[in-house]
Amino acid sequence: MSKFSVLMSLYIKEKPEYFDECMKSVIHQTVLPTEVVIVLDGPITEKLQQRVDYYLEKYPDLIRTVPLKENQGLGKALAIGVPECKYDLIARMDTDDICRDDRFEKQLLEFEKNPDLDICGSHIAEFSETVDKIKGKRLVPLEHEDIVKYQKRRDGFNHVTVMFKKESVLKAGNYQHALLMEDSLLWANMFLNGCIGKNIDDCLVYVRAGDEMIERRGGFSYFLKYKEGRKKILETGFISKFDYYYTLLAQLVVALVPSRARVFIFNNLLRKSN
Repeated sequence: MSKFSVLMSLYIKEKPEYFDECMKSVIHQTVLPTEVVIVLDGPITEKLQQRVDYYLEKYPDLIRTVPLKENQGLGKALAIGVPECKYDLIARMDTDDICRDDRFEKQLLEFEKNPDLDICGSHIAEFSETVDKIKGKRLVPLEHEDIVKYQKRRDGFNHVTVMFKKESVLKAGNYQHALLMEDSLLWANMFLNGCIGKNIDDCLVYVRAGDEMIERRGGFSYFLKYKEGRKKILETGFISKFDYYYTLLAQLVVALVPSRARVFIFNNLLRKSN
């Protein structure tokens, strides 16, 4: 199978135990990555650095870090990380999520079957404590045309599940700074650049998604960040003004309702219960 990189961005607020679970899930794959690139997005805690050092010492030929002096935010950190990856296929991973052990094997098979494929993701299973306590699933469209249509208003990929071609990402302008929407902006630019995508009809990544995470997606300040990101996507020409205002209205409602109502919306309307 093809050689490939795994790209992560690690920052100061990550919990060392979550990072451990993430790394174990990457290292114990049925098909191992050729390299794991961890962008250290600014200074991290001593305990977190100890865990990073442990993996660097244990897997010196597999894992390397790209330290940044100051916190740049996810978009800029990933934009720096993409060119640092040595291989044309890059799998994204967040440092608090967990890969199913056959994730990379399944995605590599898709790229082998279709040489024109540029990006491949999957559904996610969301959990709050342990992976055996699934709260729900975020399902995404499977085929390219459906993904493009879906992307106009909601993300057609689950960011933490994607494997993409480095060359295709760079040609589309790479990740750009867009709070909350670094991935959404990238998908829009990739589609405008003629890239082909698909999703595997399976949950290949377990994602932490407790009620606290949902509650944080509220308030007018969150809405303003969302609006700024959507405006950047509008400026690409990928979405219409109708798409733009439709999603702003929907997000405004979700952001301003009480926390309990927001949790209900996410768990019952935006997710498929397990």
